[in-house]
Amino acid sequence: LMRVRDGDALARACDLGLAMQLTNIARDVGEDARAGRLYLPLDWLKAAGIDPEAWLAAPVATTELRAVIARLLAQARQLYIRSEAGVAALPLACRPGIYAARHIYAGIGSKVARAGHDSISSRARTTMGQKLGWLTLAMARAAGSVVLPCPAVLHARPVAEVAFLVQAAARTAPGRGRSDALLAVLAQLEARDRGLSA
Repeated sequence: LMRVRDGDALARACDLGLAMQLTNIARDVGEDARAGRLYLPLDWLKAAGIDPEAWLAAPVATTELRAVIARLLAQARQLYIRSEAGVAALPLACRPGIYAARHIYAGIGSKVARAGHDSISSRARTTMGQKLGWLTLAMARAAGSVVLPCPAVLHARPVAEVAFLVQAAARTAPGRGRSDALLAVLAQLEARDRGLSA
């Protein structure tokens, strides 16, 4: 399990997680609807003139629904861009995997967009070749992150949806490691031995 100690890097990691989740939601609208689930923002649907219950009963890729999916993917793109500043603050060993996940999910979002934001009729998929390409790009970006300057967006406030996570992480005091616990036990034993011999 990776631990992110820097609050700004944690906020950017949360941005990435949220971007990937929004992309997932956009990709799975049809699949979710057929299972009786709806994860699109209800206020966005209502603003587009879509009755969520009526649409869920008969899911169709209307112009209005496609606009909602496009809006969701636009939000995800902004979060992908914000998230990149934090990747360079993560441990070097995990950067290639994080960059790869970022590019693969963004690629899924691009597939949904190329399908006219219709994720009801079919589910967007990426190919193995694309994934290998993004993995290669991720390795190059991870290597470059060692020498490139850190973007200023690293210090941007977390978005409201994940601010509580960043605040909770900031409030928790770092736990004692095993070596600290062992040293404390040894100190107690030594103090007890001195007390007995006095």
